[in-house]
Amino acid sequence: MTPGESDPVIDALLRAATVRIGGADDTPLWGTGFFVAPGWILTCAHVLAPHLRGDPGRPVRIAGPEVNGGEPLDARLHRWLVDGGPLPEHKVPVEQDLALLRLLDPDAEHECVWLTDRTDHPGGRGVVQGYRPGGEAHPERAVPWQATARINGFDDAYGLRIRPEAEFPRGGSGSPVLDAHTGAVVGVLKSRRAGRDGGMAIAVTALRRFGADYHELAAAHDRWHGRSPKITGHNWVERQHRLPGTGARTGGDEWSPRDRREALALLSAIPPPDGILPVVELAKKARGGVAAPPGQLLPHAWRDGHGLLYEAGQPAAAIAALHYLRLVAAYDRARGGDPSALVDWVVRRLDDVPRIVHTVVTQATLPPGLLHPSDGGGGVERTVMRHPAPGDGRAVVIVELEPVADAPTPRFYWRVRVDDGHDVNEPLHEVQTGDGVPPDRLVRELRAPLAEVFASVDAPGAPVPLEVALPADHFDTAVHRWQLTEMARLHHPAYVGVRRAVVLRDIGRRGEPDGVWADRWQRLTSAGPPFSACRVPPPRQVPRARQLAEITPAGVPVLCRPAGSGVGRRTIGMALEAGHGVALWQTDSHSEQGCGDFCEELHRGAAGLLAATGSADELPDRLRGIRDDISGRRDGGHWAEGVALLYDDPRRPLPADGDGPVDSP
Repeated sequence: MTPGESDPVIDALLRAATVRIGGADDTPLWGTGFFVAPGWILTCAHVLAPHLRGDPGRPVRIAGPEVNGGEPLDARLHRWLVDGGPLPEHKVPVEQDLALLRLLDPDAEHECVWLTDRTDHPGGRGVVQGYRPGGEAHPERAVPWQATARINGFDDAYGLRIRPEAEFPRGGSGSPVLDAHTGAVVGVLKSRRAGRDGGMAIAVTALRRFGADYHELAAAHDRWHGRSPKITGHNWVERQHRLPGTGARTGGDEWSPRDRREALALLSAIPPPDGILPVVELAKKARGGVAAPPGQLLPHAWRDGHGLLYEAGQPAAAIAALHYLRLVAAYDRARGGDPSALVDWVVRRLDDVPRIVHTVVTQATLPPGLLHPSDGGGGVERTVMRHPAPGDGRAVVIVELEPVADAPTPRFYWRVRVDDGHDVNEPLHEVQTGDGVPPDRLVRELRAPLAEVFASVDAPGAPVPLEVALPADHFDTAVHRWQLTEMARLHHPAYVGVRRAVVLRDIGRRGEPDGVWADRWQRLTSAGPPFSACRVPPPRQVPRARQLAEITPAGVPVLCRPAGSGVGRRTIGMALEAGHGVALWQTDSHSEQGCGDFCEELHRGAAGLLAATGSADELPDRLRGIRDDISGRRDGGHWAEGVALLYDDPRRPLPADGDGPVDSP
């Protein structure tokens, strides 16, 4: 088969997986979609928005001549990426214009496309298939169409520009875009150009923005293709052997489409990674310590890591792929999993490779420091320090930041206290007069007094925790990033949140705790593990007091946005009113376009942190341990890098402010 020529069988398989989308009441065509996994249909959000925005549960009818014997099937919207649902007349951004439908009949038989696992696109000829309206005489009909397309550019991370010679009809939005060079679906047709040919497609890698749904969908996709026929030639993978961009030979030191199918099917059985970093690091080590080429999207699933092994558009080498699989198996086993099926397959596949490949793969070891020891990384179990409780004889240093009333710009008075269970009311250092201190001078002002206090109360190898009490409007003060020494020793971290547990408290909760706060704390500490992360506000919803009040006793509010203003400020205010003494939030900025990949990563990471926490008083030091790991690996993209923790124990209330009204003489 000559380069650029599409395979007729793959074209037929693509057509069999493509469906027309409309209403269940035989309304005219809405647009096109295609099956990506059993029961999962992918389309554009803007195809559904005009019809489902007011009623997301409305049934959707899909049909194709080779789906369910040609009989229509009903589906419902599972999720779309748009924030709050798009207005039909508004243009939906590329990164948000995807939607997933689920069949109501999960047993219906249908074809599924093969999705690329790569983030780069080799270019060349593509094939687009979809449906268009039947014209004025028969608007209720949906007519199949096919066009060729050549992708010649990119728009940000997810937009694929299609050259002007391609012509796309109305109704084509949501159609699959096939790369004829590799026989894989690489995009979803989004739009045609106004007044001219060509258009825009969405890279299928935008599916990663679906978070947990992406993991489920990708695993179902790879399992389905892993069970497809191996000999007949009438399936995606067998036909891909004929294409120039996939690796034509089987066995030896080349990695074939059959190898890839088996590997991805086995990886689908491995629990998802603990964030993005493990995938990046394992793929890097499998590539001989060389990072993936620049411009690659961050990998979220094990199959994404496999996609990082390609080099300059060429198929992965067997040594890199087998090395990666062996590392994933080692990682899973270190977490307590059982990757024996994957390991056995790798061992069998090693029979076909040169001795040097066999040696490299069988001696694969995890990169140092990749797993937290407390996660089962095979090292010594990390000791988790419990946060001090009343009467246990352990000290905690408290910094109180009180806003200066009527100041034209934010300024603070401050106090430094030590709560050791005896006399917390006596400040050791304070500034309570004058104009106060602006936020950008706080660290410089507090360095000397904190250094003195820490030197007096720290025990060898056991730095005391730091609690910073401040108004909720200033909860985005990233205290854990404070550097309390201008010149630190190489072995001694300068960041206060790396060396010691750092938590925030609400300065407005001075004095005797109210019953709601005390009751919520008692229920949280009595509930015990497993603790759960409660995303607030829920995706594409405004915060409501009821959401915070109805969180279960073992639930902890988690915000992927700053808590000092806007939606985050309203949400954290409702959390405080509902009595929550523990919460997590992101102190750094949040996209105005809504939640993105990093938000999903943060919520997954917070859920994992809370699930691994044995008691509420472990949480501050567990978060400190993560900050220590981030600092050691210089991982600025880690989900927890900008996360703050509210840990406000009503059993140790801040002393009441003595500046209230007094009797007149």
